Amino acid sequence: MIWDEAVADACLAVREFDNARSWLDEALQRPMEPLAAEVWVTDPSFEHVLLVKHHVRGWVPPGGKVEPGEGPRAAATRELFEETGLRAELLGQPAAVAVRSYRADWSPTLGLSYAAIVGRDVPLGGEQSQPAAWFRLDSEWDSVFPDDRVRIRAHVERLAADRAVGSR
Repeated sequence: MIWDEAVADACLAVREFDNARSWLDEALQRPMEPLAAEVWVTDPSFEHVLLVKHHVRGWVPPGGKVEPGEGPRAAATRELFEETGLRAELLGQPAAVAVRSYRADWSPTLGLSYAAIVGRDVPLGGEQSQPAAWFRLDSEWDSVFPDDRVRIRAHVERLAADRAVGSR
């Protein structure tokens, strides 16, 4: 059931990185854990992204491991709340699917990235040991996943363009 949702969302994702869909087809032939989910949060002006300061990974989108019995979309929503204090509706289409290792002792796994749009005036909370902060999309932030900057920027630009077309 969980993997059915993960496969469906991987197929719906706007962008694919690391040949993730082919990797997933092969990976489903054997036990695979963990599955990861994160949220790319932007503001309504499409100029900022919300990140959390992870003690090892640096500034990363809020997210984490999908727990047993939990789907990736539910995990993304839960992690967003736990790490930032935000309750936000995820956009219908997943932003991306990728393959990466989140820890040195984990084998590469599937990560689903969802998207949400939240006003920067909403108070942030979450985990004190992992503070959340807004970053301008045109700025740099320290992360062990430097490709995230390019990927998130491209997705937010697409969202902004879609909204501009939709408002005409």
